[in-house]
Amino acid sequence: MATTAMTRTAPHRVRDVIAVGRPAFWVVSIVPYYVGILLATRELIPPLDQWPRLIVGAVVMGPLVWLAVLAVNDAYDLPSDRLNPRKAKSPLLDGRITLRQAKRLAFAAAVAAVGISLHVGIVFALGVLLAVLLGYAYSVPPVRLKTRAGFDVAVNALALGAFGPLAGWAAINPDLSDFPWLMGLQGTLAAIGLYLPTTLADLEADRAAGYQTIAVRYGAATTYRLGYGAWVAAAALSVILAATDTIIPRSMLVLEVVMVPVLVVAYRKLIGPQQSFKGIIVLASLFLFPCATFALTYTGKI
Repeated sequence: MATTAMTRTAPHRVRDVIAVGRPAFWVVSIVPYYVGILLATRELIPPLDQWPRLIVGAVVMGPLVWLAVLAVNDAYDLPSDRLNPRKAKSPLLDGRITLRQAKRLAFAAAVAAVGISLHVGIVFALGVLLAVLLGYAYSVPPVRLKTRAGFDVAVNALALGAFGPLAGWAAINPDLSDFPWLMGLQGTLAAIGLYLPTTLADLEADRAAGYQTIAVRYGAATTYRLGYGAWVAAAALSVILAATDTIIPRSMLVLEVVMVPVLVVAYRKLIGPQQSFKGIIVLASLFLFPCATFALTYTGKI
């Protein structure tokens, strides 16, 4: 029998809270956050005097924001999670955390994220507030954007592809007028390509629960094609940026020409209408190679 939330010891409760926050997801926002820092400083390692503020920003972008949005999402996704084998070990499903505790945890993490982010800067804090509000709008009725086909994709893609780099930039430079918005577009397209397959992984559970996600509304084949199209568009844009020496240095053009077909073919091989998260993880890991090369080239290391 599972241990109830009332009888959990303090170390167990800490582990339960961390489990709700999904540490594996933290890198999904911290990497784009770092990209924003790199774009603003043109340095692989930012100046030491800025580390304390940037580390605070990383804690906000990783553990706190994810805990805030995932705890509230778990609280309102219980009907589908009960039907989803992938969520079988969720702390809410086996009684380690109650529904009331999940909602309180989400609120506490949201308040902490916004409050602590003020130490980074007001523009950064406003962005964190917006991210938290979007997280609540995604999960909480009556808005519940998760069940509004198209909005579910937009919220996640913009949060991961554009907001992450913007947050990193704002942590260094609160003036967003010089932010390279084409990189935000490229990141958003890539995020769409990576996010849409996750809706396929949860398709049957969401359909059974009556959630009108984009995959439920348009079906697996169309959702897959949309994701593939966004991925191809992101890859093509990177070639155009390199060819025109816009943000991506022209010296990366040969690599882009080589890697783009690899990434496009890898999507077809690793991602399909019957989706598991393993393929998404492998594809995202492959995508890190041109990202790392861009970082080295952009900062003049190679």
